Amino acid sequence: MIELTHEYDVFVLNMNAGENRWNTTFVREFSKALDEVENSTGPAALVTTSTNPKFFSNGLDLDWYSATGDHPGGDRDVFGDEYMALMGRLITLPMPSVCAVNGHAFGAGFMLALCHDIRCMRADRGFICANEIELGLTIPNPELALFRHKIPMSAFFQTVQLAKRWTGPEALAAGIVQHIDEQDQLLSSAMSKAQELSRLGANRDAYGQLKEQLYGENAAINGIHGPAYMLKNASLFH
Repeated sequence: MIELTHEYDVFVLNMNAGENRWNTTFVREFSKALDEVENSTGPAALVTTSTNPKFFSNGLDLDWYSATGDHPGGDRDVFGDEYMALMGRLITLPMPSVCAVNGHAFGAGFMLALCHDIRCMRADRGFICANEIELGLTIPNPELALFRHKIPMSAFFQTVQLAKRWTGPEALAAGIVQHIDEQDQLLSSAMSKAQELSRLGANRDAYGQLKEQLYGENAAINGIHGPAYMLKNASLFH
């Protein structure tokens, strides 16, 4: 389901559960892998990808979610909270994170990609898309906040309201991803970028704290005060 390997200063988290659809069991296996990553010391970075060349992650496990009774996907009642908490953990991971989106990333899979610091996407095929509205679902406020922080405003409305399916070249032009490459070079490019950034992961406290300032409670960029006021009264904003 989740395979974690380590090469030089880079951890590679490979999702290998077919379409990598999200259920409670998948959330918990992913979380266990992050435990190992975070328990490391020294320079480090994370690369997340999929063994399936067609799907990076195809979103919520709808068969599991709509089924009744016991299921290998686990407890349905706790899924929402546990999945959201995992994404919050990933976006504030105290080391650089890079995802290699080697196939379709829909819904929860798109959220996963956005929670990484750097997004690399396959150039020749695959879409990233927030497709909740196509499924008759609304987008929860925490997810909207993630999109607003990670997607330029010019692409935000198209993404959340119109469920636009972004190709790699379109996503790069819109600023949603930072790099595109051919399939056979994508993981290598992501690994190179992660290795380049891994030095920043040596100081986990500082790297994680800055992410909390960007994305955590009372995030600095969401404050009601302008930067001039904050600069003139810096002692109030430690």
